[in-house]
Amino acid sequence: MRIAVTGATGYIGGRLVPRLLAEGHDVVCLARNPDKLADRPWRDQVDVQTCDVLDRDQVKAALAGCDAAYYLIHSMGSAKDFADADRAAAHNFAAASEENSLRRIVYLGGLGSGDELSSHLSSRHEVGQALTAGATAVTELRAAVVIGSGSVSFEMLRYLTEVLPVMTTPRWVETKCQPIAIRDVLSYLVAALGDDAGDHIYEIGGPDIVTYREMMQTYAEIAGLRRRFIVPVPVLSPRLSSLWIGLVTPLPVGVARPLVDSLRNEVTVTSSDADRLGIRPISLRAAIERALETDDIDVPTRWSDASSSPARAFSWDPDWSGGTLLVDRKVVPSSAPAQDLFWAFSRIGGATGYYAHNWAWRIRGVLDILVGGVGLRRGRRHPEDVRLHDTIDFWRVSSVTRNEHLQLAAEMKTPGDAWLEWRIDETGGDRTLVQTAYFRPRGLAGRLYWFALLPAHRLIFERMARKIVEAAASRHVPT
Repeated sequence: MRIAVTGATGYIGGRLVPRLLAEGHDVVCLARNPDKLADRPWRDQVDVQTCDVLDRDQVKAALAGCDAAYYLIHSMGSAKDFADADRAAAHNFAAASEENSLRRIVYLGGLGSGDELSSHLSSRHEVGQALTAGATAVTELRAAVVIGSGSVSFEMLRYLTEVLPVMTTPRWVETKCQPIAIRDVLSYLVAALGDDAGDHIYEIGGPDIVTYREMMQTYAEIAGLRRRFIVPVPVLSPRLSSLWIGLVTPLPVGVARPLVDSLRNEVTVTSSDADRLGIRPISLRAAIERALETDDIDVPTRWSDASSSPARAFSWDPDWSGGTLLVDRKVVPSSAPAQDLFWAFSRIGGATGYYAHNWAWRIRGVLDILVGGVGLRRGRRHPEDVRLHDTIDFWRVSSVTRNEHLQLAAEMKTPGDAWLEWRIDETGGDRTLVQTAYFRPRGLAGRLYWFALLPAHRLIFERMARKIVEAAASRHVPT
């Protein structure tokens, strides 16, 4: 079949696309920012359509000729009006699917029932209802905690357990849930294409019903850690809990808060209808073991791959894009080949660090976490390879041209927008590394922030640029 996939730039969608291709389907990826898919290994095997699901005409055009579609979009960590936007997007998608005579929509939602669901779980259910408002049959899969290397749920579990041998925790650690392995979620999604039950909701989960406390203890045992000492306390509100999670995990507070809020609800499977899809999920222990066996370098997608903020102006945008652009530029001559210079600066961050004054970068990371930012814990997908929209510590790759140029957009908490860029210039046989820090301040606070850091910039950025050139020269062996 010809299958449309929304959310292909995210954690689930990015893993589903190669599964669909392996099944022999033609895949159309609907993406608001198609460039985010440019470096995926399967990019040349799919059709990519620019599509904002809030624009009904775009959705209708993108779904033309498709037989079925996956709806894998949600607004975790988004603004307060996320529920309204999600409903509008789902109604658009249902209408466009009907107009294109699609056979089926497959939607991945969330487990949970009752009148006191969190706002995000309630929104997940409302999206499912909006999708069924059209004439196209909808198969809704409802899952709870997804266990897989790189998933937001697993990374929260991993960091909480590894960082804190002793922890006081909110009451939600005693809430029951039914986790499921990412491999089984993908198998259910693929199997749902053949569903012939009309509109139907399938609750999916692994064979184990556990509390979050039991999940942490299971993780500790499998990871070879000592048993964790966990003391639940009643006074930690979702807001305080999310701040605490933001301090000890890579998750920003805006992502942690809806997760924590949802963990107040028991999320277990209450129906066996999903058995008809023929999937036999693996145990929690097996799912954690598989997640830990996966080397970080081999993780095809991560929770942080999805855009965390709307598109914003980059350093090369025209003046009318807004704001004053403050610049710190360092130019260092080099005798190393362009590929070695690119190798040197594309290794930045993660285990390599920042070539100079790494202690200062670590302090900046801690300060970022304390104010609700992502800090340095996101690390890198790969120690040397970079692709567009990769996360590197508290940066995101905003532009990359191999052996020529790399630009990182800051996702740390700052009173403005920041970028760090390296470019290789070659003129008349002479080669130079141009390293530039850009900052577009917001108000007086942004300007004070920039000028307060100028002395540190002079110390750190100058040494960083020179160390990058030295690293490139040491890699090059003249023939």
